[in-house]
Amino acid sequence: MTAVSGQLHATSPAAARHATSIAIIGTLFFIIGFFTWINGPLITFVKLAFDLDEVNAFLVLMVFYLSYFFLALPAAVLLKRIGMKKGLAISLFVMAAGAALFGEFSTQRWYPGALSGLFVIGGGLALLQTAVNPYISILGPIESAARRIALMGICNKVAGILAPLVIGTLVLHGIGDLAAQVEAADAVTKATLLDQFAAKIHAPYLVMAGILVVVAIAILFSPLPEVESSEANAEAAGATGDTGKRSILQFPHLWLGVLCLFVYVGVEVLAGDAIGTYGNGFGLPLDRTKIFTSYTLFAMLVGYVIGLLAIPRFISQERYLGVSAVLGVLLAIGAFLTEGYVSVGFVAALGFANAMMWPAIFPLAIKGLGRFTETGSALLIMGIAGGAIVPQLFAVLKQHHDFQQVFVALAVPCYLYILYFALHGHRVGKARRG
Repeated sequence: MTAVSGQLHATSPAAARHATSIAIIGTLFFIIGFFTWINGPLITFVKLAFDLDEVNAFLVLMVFYLSYFFLALPAAVLLKRIGMKKGLAISLFVMAAGAALFGEFSTQRWYPGALSGLFVIGGGLALLQTAVNPYISILGPIESAARRIALMGICNKVAGILAPLVIGTLVLHGIGDLAAQVEAADAVTKATLLDQFAAKIHAPYLVMAGILVVVAIAILFSPLPEVESSEANAEAAGATGDTGKRSILQFPHLWLGVLCLFVYVGVEVLAGDAIGTYGNGFGLPLDRTKIFTSYTLFAMLVGYVIGLLAIPRFISQERYLGVSAVLGVLLAIGAFLTEGYVSVGFVAALGFANAMMWPAIFPLAIKGLGRFTETGSALLIMGIAGGAIVPQLFAVLKQHHDFQQVFVALAVPCYLYILYFALHGHRVGKARRG
């Protein structure tokens, strides 16, 4: 009886520390979600505030997601030198600086400056994601990582649902009427109206910057432990026969995973941030399309809850990924074959199909990397650049072709590649168990 009691006392503090770590990382995923999914309504904002066409308005996404491509590997190097906790705090300070820059330059209606602010925010997120994604993946067994990432995804998508609603209420309220006034106004009145509209973004972004600074300081004094990825993921390396490898190039499943994450983020952003533009293609009013991103994020939230309950109890993460890819193909075709709000509903439902893709792709791609885990994670984070390329292709191609045809032509091949990775790609180069 004494031995059992002693064991409970020994494990209870460890369980409490584990729960605290999960809560802290969940807060960080909330922040990631808020700043990622605010981009959808920001497209609507910059298009009017800076008087832009759709192609230039979609630079919001290109600049934001390209920052991951350029800064993920430097982020990995920095994390190795200063450790995870300091790296997380620095990432939040960087994001705070970017938020302040975006608010200030948007108020001045200088678009290159506003884009630079978004690039800085993306740079901070690149550092943040390079740390938290492998951390949550290896905080327990790699086979159940999708469940932990799903829990983080719920935090992420709750924030994603809130972001368009917050900006829609504080900044974009009445944007349909304002757009009509701007179109009918003379040059002087138009400039005044747009200056007043652009200035509405300043206070929300200053508040966000302040919150980020507070959280950054709290992280520095938090009990969040350091975790050595090379040690935590080494057991998986031995289990798959990958020990003794000397180069990141010797893990083909990782590189296939990078491409998989690239196309996944592309279609995720296409369904989430471009859904407002998709709805506008049917002539739906701006006051409604401004919050369409929240519908996609709600569908993702439902998908995360189901994935959290199902994986790995009823289905493996790789099999669930395959089912999700097939569902993505069917929903994309459904959007193409319908019109109006029904078609938009199919696009929003892609959020459900997309929900468990990141939680499955990331751990499958880093499994067995051992001491290469940090570098492999950084390469995967670089794959987030798909969010820059695929939606921008949509914005450009829809100028010359039917927007529904462009959407389905971009989405279906992406989902088919994800299906390949789920069925075969994640096993390429790994030794078979006898």
